Amino acid sequence: MKQIIFILLAGALAFSQSQGDTKQRARAAHDLGKQGELGIPKLAPYVTDTDLSVRVEAVKSLDDIGGPKTVDLLVQASHDTDPEIQIRATDGLVNVYLPGFMKTGISGSLQRVGDSVKAKFTDTNDQIIDAYVEVRPDVIEALGHLAVSGASLESRANACRALGILRGRAAIPQLAEALHSKDNQTMYEALVALQKIRDPASGSRVTFLVHDLDPRVQITAVQTAGILLDREAAPDLRDVLGRTRDPKVRRAVTSSLAMLADPADHESFLHDLADTKDDELRAAGAEGLARLKNPADRPTLEKTFTGEHKLNPRLSEAFAVVSLGNLDTGEFSALRYLVNTLNQKLYQGVALPFLVELARQPSVRQALYPLLTGATKDEKIALGTVLGRSGDKDSVPYLEALSMDPDKDVAQDGIRDLRTLRARLP
Repeated sequence: MKQIIFILLAGALAFSQSQGDTKQRARAAHDLGKQGELGIPKLAPYVTDTDLSVRVEAVKSLDDIGGPKTVDLLVQASHDTDPEIQIRATDGLVNVYLPGFMKTGISGSLQRVGDSVKAKFTDTNDQIIDAYVEVRPDVIEALGHLAVSGASLESRANACRALGILRGRAAIPQLAEALHSKDNQTMYEALVALQKIRDPASGSRVTFLVHDLDPRVQITAVQTAGILLDREAAPDLRDVLGRTRDPKVRRAVTSSLAMLADPADHESFLHDLADTKDDELRAAGAEGLARLKNPADRPTLEKTFTGEHKLNPRLSEAFAVVSLGNLDTGEFSALRYLVNTLNQKLYQGVALPFLVELARQPSVRQALYPLLTGATKDEKIALGTVLGRSGDKDSVPYLEALSMDPDKDVAQDGIRDLRTLRARLP
């Protein structure tokens, strides 16, 4: 009897010591995060510790430290079998290339109950690294693996979101596989990621989802088909247009068809332009005509632009007027209207993409350059973005001037836009 009691007491003592040792290791992993980069090498054994709580603290510390030197250990942590560690490693990797991401990543909303991990995804998903930022191939490979093999639906969806932010072109096959996951959040995140990567070759992988029963997935798939310029999807989009009773789906389809700009939809675009009840359909009709570039439509578009009273469709009509060759920059001109709208925070996000698309035409750029003289701060910053994304060698002097602007915000953005442009130039 005494021997049994001794064995039990010895086991209890060993367990107590083990628990104490685990807490000490977890505390040590936590404290190493306060040492900055000096603590990174010391965290290596904790990332592979046998105890989950220790590994979690190690990854938290790596996320807190941040910076390129954490990449190796975060990639290693991404292969952990625990969903929380996968999510924290994913957010940490994104944060390396997009500093400040940890404040908006889903790891901040993690809730753990035993082995179950829940996280809240925000509706805002517009972050993306600058085009000149180079991401290590092993990072994209690790995130691609998580997108299809993550330990939880949350970790898979989060990996898809990360791939979009990091422009992970090499992981397009994994994102395409994620579209078949049957989890709405994962499919949605994979679609948005493909939108951000913008590889037209991936468009055909999306088409089947334009008929999805979940409205958010369906609308995002419809938008993706348009953004990726998948012209083969046009028959499916028209089929959806003929069947749907959802006005949001109808608007999304019309907007995507406007991006594809098939001459077969010319009459439909004219019909939408004349719609007096639905501002979004009117806007989509104008955008479709803008991209078809039929000179015969210019008088109609100029008249519609002049008589339009709603801001959103008027911006689309201005885009169309400029696209069809009206490069007047007078006070009441369409091009001046687009530039002036860059001062309105609420609609800047509408005018900017139109100018980015228009500025691919050399004639439009030549019309924009003089407007930089006397431009407001917001106009300079936005036009710098336009030239960075759509400019050519002729844009370099203007971006160099912006990079030396007396306003430090304009100058800082000008430097970034110049780097973006030079990364695009041959």
